[in-house]
Amino acid sequence: MKYSIKKGLGFGLTSGIITTLGLIVGLNSGTHSKAVVLGGILVIAIADALSDALGMHISEEANKPNKTREIWESTFSTFIFKLIFAATFIIPILLFRLEVAVVISVIWGLMLISVFSFWISKRNKIKAMKAVIEHLVIAVLVIILSNLVGKLAALIIY
Repeated sequence: MKYSIKKGLGFGLTSGIITTLGLIVGLNSGTHSKAVVLGGILVIAIADALSDALGMHISEEANKPNKTREIWESTFSTFIFKLIFAATFIIPILLFRLEVAVVISVIWGLMLISVFSFWISKRNKIKAMKAVIEHLVIAVLVIILSNLVGKLAALIIY
């Protein structure tokens, strides 16, 4: 796999999972509405994927040695991978009660982060457990903070 596409994969997968999990947990704890959570996922899958792709594009342009083709490969792969991984969270929301779907989504997201972290660590010849735990701690922190923010928003609004 080309380096520019790996960049998009790493960024798109991580951002797609962590951002979407934070959104799902936060919106659920604030609204308990399946329609709101589903709408949020769709917005994240499209708008945030485009935003992250533009961010990657500008970041790559700022890195002078990159060729135009590599810049566009990173841009496009970031968009595609973020869109795909964010969209996978639609499935449990459609198939299960919201409370169950949120739990399934958290498990799914943490599993994907773990597998990807393990793959990266093996590829880079670093301790897998350290990398996996580090990335999971960050993801869990995002989930906890998003839950608290959703509850706070519900208290303020309702």
